Amino acid sequence: MTEIVDTIQEPIEQAEKNKINSRVALFVAITATFMALCNVKDGNIVQAMSQAQAHSIDAWSYFQAKSTKQSIAENTVELLRQQNAAGNETVINKYQEQISRYEKEKAEIKAQAEGFQKEYEDINLFDDQFDMTEALLTISIAMYGITSLTQKKWLLYFASGVSLTGIILGLAAFMKISLHSELISRILG
Repeated sequence: MTEIVDTIQEPIEQAEKNKINSRVALFVAITATFMALCNVKDGNIVQAMSQAQAHSIDAWSYFQAKSTKQSIAENTVELLRQQNAAGNETVINKYQEQISRYEKEKAEIKAQAEGFQKEYEDINLFDDQFDMTEALLTISIAMYGITSLTQKKWLLYFASGVSLTGIILGLAAFMKISLHSELISRILG
C-alpha cells in the first residue's frame, strides 16, 4: 500500500511543482518585459532632463552676462554724471536706453530659465517613478527565483504583489500620472 501512495504522491508533487514553476516563468517574462520598456522610457526621460538642465544653465549664464553688461552701463552713466561735462547727455541717454533694454531682456531670460528649471523638476518626478518601478520589478524577479527554489505559494503571491505594484507605478508614469512617493524618493535618493 505504501508503494502505491508513493507512486501516486510523486507525480502529484511534480505536477504542483511544475504548476508553480510555470507561473513563475510567466510572471518573470511579463515583469522583465515591462521592466525593459520602462528602462527605455526612463532613458529618454533622463535625456530630456539633461537637455532641460543644459538649457537652464545656458539661460542663467546669459542672464548673468546681461547683468554684467547692465552693471557696466550703470557704472558708465555714474562716471559720466560725475564728470558733468556738457556733451555727456547724449552718451548718458544712450547708456540709459541700454540699461532699460538689459533690464527687460533679463526679465525675459529669467522667466525662460525658470521655465527650464520647472520642466526639469516635472520630468524628474516621472524619472523617480520609473526608478521606483525598476527597483520593485527587480525585487520581484529575485523573489520569483526564490519562489521557484522553495515552491512556496505565499512567496509567489507576495512577489506578484510587488511586481503588480511596480507595474502600476510604471503604467502611471507612462501615462504621466504622478504616483510619486516623497518618502521612497528620499530613502532611495
